[in-house]
Amino acid sequence: MKLDVTALGTFYQMAQEGAGLAAGRLTRMTDVDTRVGVTKLNFMRGSDIRAELGDSVRKVGVRVELTGALDGHAVIVFDWESATHLVRTLQPSVDPEDTLPDSPDEEFDEMNRSAITEVGQIMHSGFIDGWADVLGTAIDVSTPEYVDGDSAEPFLAGIDTAPGADDLALLFQSQIEAIDTEIQFRYYLFPDHDSMEDVLAQQGASSDDGIEYDKLAGFDRLAQRGADEVASNVTTMTGIDTDVEIRRLNFVPLEVLPEEIDDEMLIGVAFEFDGMPSGYLLFTFDESSAREIVNAMLPMAPDDEFDEMGQSAIKELGNIMASGFLDGWANVLDTTIDHSPPEYNHDMGAAVIDPVVIQLGENQEYAFVFDTSVQAADREFDCNIYAIPDESDLERAINDLPMDRIEEVPTKATLEEVETDQ
Repeated sequence: MKLDVTALGTFYQMAQEGAGLAAGRLTRMTDVDTRVGVTKLNFMRGSDIRAELGDSVRKVGVRVELTGALDGHAVIVFDWESATHLVRTLQPSVDPEDTLPDSPDEEFDEMNRSAITEVGQIMHSGFIDGWADVLGTAIDVSTPEYVDGDSAEPFLAGIDTAPGADDLALLFQSQIEAIDTEIQFRYYLFPDHDSMEDVLAQQGASSDDGIEYDKLAGFDRLAQRGADEVASNVTTMTGIDTDVEIRRLNFVPLEVLPEEIDDEMLIGVAFEFDGMPSGYLLFTFDESSAREIVNAMLPMAPDDEFDEMGQSAIKELGNIMASGFLDGWANVLDTTIDHSPPEYNHDMGAAVIDPVVIQLGENQEYAFVFDTSVQAADREFDCNIYAIPDESDLERAINDLPMDRIEEVPTKATLEEVETDQ
């Protein structure tokens, strides 16, 4: 199955349209003003989905089966607080102290489960009607099923289209924001493989053009190895034990990328890389994490961690991290990927990524973004990694990817190789 940008753009329009209809119907049902927050397409591995659903925190959800123009299953999952808020909103005349559970350890009673199922059905119908409108066809929906639990099993049981541990699933992620509160939920679409291929073909994807879906999973694994190398480099350079916590492969319009960045003062270290593929690599740190880096790397930390000496330390770490991330790509692809000297930026949220968006936006509308979070267990340290390859280069690199080399070829850069990049 091939994925081309035109067809994926249609899927993104489906996500937007569906989220808009779902928000509107939720407003009419609850009389709470809502709006759609960030909408994006995620490619996510089955193992990561199961880990996300199996975090030992109780969640509730509503599942439906889809037939017609798109076969498969869809699951909407609410965190416990959002589900509780919805029940309170839908039943204002009922004393919540008499009916609602006191904590996530307790289950909702039958009346509350019915209310949540009703909300889920309304939101499902909004999403799916939006998809059908974009595709110009009909999608049938089964009777909704209420599920809850603190593991993945209740949400995925019986879904034969759920991805295996190493398979990628295409997920629609939308956030619907209510005034004075947020309704947090995740929306999982598990389409039948053949059905999705038919939809893509109808939207312009051909057998000759586009990215091979199976190899996209391979390249995602390659990016994961690069992220693991980044975490290892951070630990080696700073002594801060880190690990890769969150990984996403997003497909988004470039114009919404700034919305992904936290609205706070950030330190950004950006690189342009050139080769096969080319593109941009950005590391962002909040100020407290950047201070941890400077204090760990400099024997006598300056009074102002962001003076010239502090900036130099952060850029040095960024340079090592960039080589660790990109060398694996170059080694597996048997090519050369050079990266520019680090560019330091200390600014509010979106401003650290705006230059990248401007540069890429000259030639493309959408981007695949390898979005990773590296965190420390016992220190105030977070690093977000955004790898944004050039669209046409990425297609060629993925389709030429030798799958048998992904696990065999080392990703680690030698010190000499890193020094030549500085």
